[in-house]
Amino acid sequence: MLAAAASAAGPIRFADLGLHPDVFTIGFFTLRWYSLAYIAGIVVGWWYLLKLLAQPGAPMARRHADDLVFYATLGIILGGRIGYVVFYAPEMLLRPLSILRLWDGGMSFHGGVIGTSLGIIWFARKNGLHWLRIHDYVACVVPFGLFFGRLANFVNGELWGKPATVPWAIVFENTVPYGIPEPARHPSQLYEAGLEGIALFVLLWFFFWRTNARYQPGRLTGIFLIGYGIARFTVEIFREPDRQLVEFARATGLHMGQWLCVPMILGGVYLVVTSRARRVRVEATGGLGSVA
Repeated sequence: MLAAAASAAGPIRFADLGLHPDVFTIGFFTLRWYSLAYIAGIVVGWWYLLKLLAQPGAPMARRHADDLVFYATLGIILGGRIGYVVFYAPEMLLRPLSILRLWDGGMSFHGGVIGTSLGIIWFARKNGLHWLRIHDYVACVVPFGLFFGRLANFVNGELWGKPATVPWAIVFENTVPYGIPEPARHPSQLYEAGLEGIALFVLLWFFFWRTNARYQPGRLTGIFLIGYGIARFTVEIFREPDRQLVEFARATGLHMGQWLCVPMILGGVYLVVTSRARRVRVEATGGLGSVA
């Protein structure tokens, strides 16, 4: 009945939602929802990480968490931007200064994963910690950033989905050349927020709090890679490819995002399958004590 009513009323128009990329502007300073999403993801993720570290067998102490946030944030920003340039916009290499214009948008999650991973390895080696177990704990907090980031994509009216006739389809602005009627589209940003954010968080929450996965180095990281890879690969079916990669998608049959998910899923399967063999006695660096 609700679906029929929504269909009768016509598709939702994005312009009628009253959303805008900017939170506010004071003089030359503009705060954007996308920036706020990054800040929220880091702050909430740090808060949840402290809760995880308070449990028995933690791979590092609470005092390490503050330093880890710095290394992870650096990895997210550098890796995300470099990944976007390499995977999605290599033409920016001809205009190096444009790479520094972060406020214009353009971040790759896959690049951010690589950058964050390198940052964690650097941090772990510097402090004599187990880098793979730290990855396991960080993997559990990443869905917060994904959730807020995808909501920001929706508020920005970007990364929309393919034309659709579903009752919840939305007419976004400037998706086709001027003069052509705008079609209603899948709000794929919200699909991703639900799958990559909420569903992936619940999955990792279960394995961390209800199983012994955190004592098998690499298992939680592997579950994250598999879960994210499948979620992203699935949502890309309903999402329009980036404009500069439309021909690439037609030629290869898959979007760039889907191709990048394939090695993630395979790597995740490897980590999960081999995690039991890596289990050893866990001496806590933080938390309540040692765990056999």
